[in-house]
Amino acid sequence: MRDVLIVPFNEGNSIVIGSDNSGGIGLKPNDEVRVPYEVLGYYSLRVAAMEVIAAGGIPFAVTLHNFCGETAWEAVCQGVNKGLNELKMKNVRITGSSESNFSLYQSALSINVLGEMTANDSADIEYDKDLRIAVIGTPLVGEKVTERKEEVVPLYLFKKITSLKGVVTLPVGSKGILSELNSLFSNRNFHESEVSCEHNLHQSAGPSTCFLAVYHQDLEEEMKKMAGTFFHSVSVKG
Repeated sequence: MRDVLIVPFNEGNSIVIGSDNSGGIGLKPNDEVRVPYEVLGYYSLRVAAMEVIAAGGIPFAVTLHNFCGETAWEAVCQGVNKGLNELKMKNVRITGSSESNFSLYQSALSINVLGEMTANDSADIEYDKDLRIAVIGTPLVGEKVTERKEEVVPLYLFKKITSLKGVVTLPVGSKGILSELNSLFSNRNFHESEVSCEHNLHQSAGPSTCFLAVYHQDLEEEMKKMAGTFFHSVSVKG
């Protein structure tokens, strides 16, 4: 099951809602990971937007719940807009609220991305031997996200691969590759001993620094060429 909420609102159309939360990341003295608020906004947007797009939605609005302080609002919005620009998403409205009555000891941010889709394309798929699986990008979390940013899959590449006919994608989150893999197929649950990948299967991918791509074996060479060094094959026994 995908980590989105799908709400039908009239015949043939649905609203897709993706969300993300961040805590202890920012510029407050007690934050565990210190980064500018523009960076926080950018990576928070990534998670929710990738979930919506992978489910078949087209983002049209973003809501922010800002607990970093009023002065952080503009920087957070700049980060959100940076992500939207990379996705070439225009006319996406941004709204939200900042906690201004009380000051928290650590930064916190919550984000929702709303998208529209004309059909429910997010249904689980069935696994069969002719399918191939790859991880595009590297699972990273915390300070490694900025220290190894060249390994973070670009948003434009995620969108490009997701738009390919016959390809199903799913962003990897904090529970890791194996957990996301087991949420994708309706007829198959994988044990760790059955799955092989050069990445740690349980490593958190933080702000969706990588994603799963499932495709027919005929697309293997095209996928490798398109993803380049971000391509990492996943082998499954049985």
